[in-house]
Amino acid sequence: MNLFNTLKAGGPLIIPIIICGIIATFIIIERCVYFHTIKKRDEKLIQNINSSLAVGDYEACAVACAECDTPLSQVLKKAIDSRRLEERDLRDLVEAEMDFVIPHFEHFITPLGTISNISTLLGLLGTVTGNIKAFNVLGSGGSMGDPAALATGISEALITTVAGLIVAIPSVIFHNYFVSRVNRRIVEMEAHVTSVVLKLTGRVR
Repeated sequence: MNLFNTLKAGGPLIIPIIICGIIATFIIIERCVYFHTIKKRDEKLIQNINSSLAVGDYEACAVACAECDTPLSQVLKKAIDSRRLEERDLRDLVEAEMDFVIPHFEHFITPLGTISNISTLLGLLGTVTGNIKAFNVLGSGGSMGDPAALATGISEALITTVAGLIVAIPSVIFHNYFVSRVNRRIVEMEAHVTSVVLKLTGRVR
């Protein structure tokens, strides 16, 4: 039995499970590329910002932030553009900007968690409907009923269960991984922004 026939034997519920799998795959690839890209950009940005702040070249800092185009660069640019404010006002402004950019890190992560739950439930639903079909065959055909119809119900139950788990397990793993990446990026962003604010206010050279 080839893959297509196997999936076809899973019944109508295999279609939403496949759709969930496709969406989850897209989200996982997109988030992996995103976090890898911003990490490299932010590392270069911090080097440029530190070297420019050391000589008081705020224009170069702004240019570096604009070229980087990451959540961290957006917060740092806001801090640099507002450097003439009082320290307390500057910190409040920076904190507000961080709250604004944090959702960029969390993009697509909630839907991935939802997919992990939905695919599991769809697999369970397929198990129930498949077993209902199998029991209906047993109930209406004597001691064994129609063996082909019985096998069809059992196949549907098993295939949807397996398909749901195949989608759910990687989704749960990557969802938890991305949540940890988000938390780590937030901590790193706060550390970098605090360092730059201290330099802008003259408390650190």
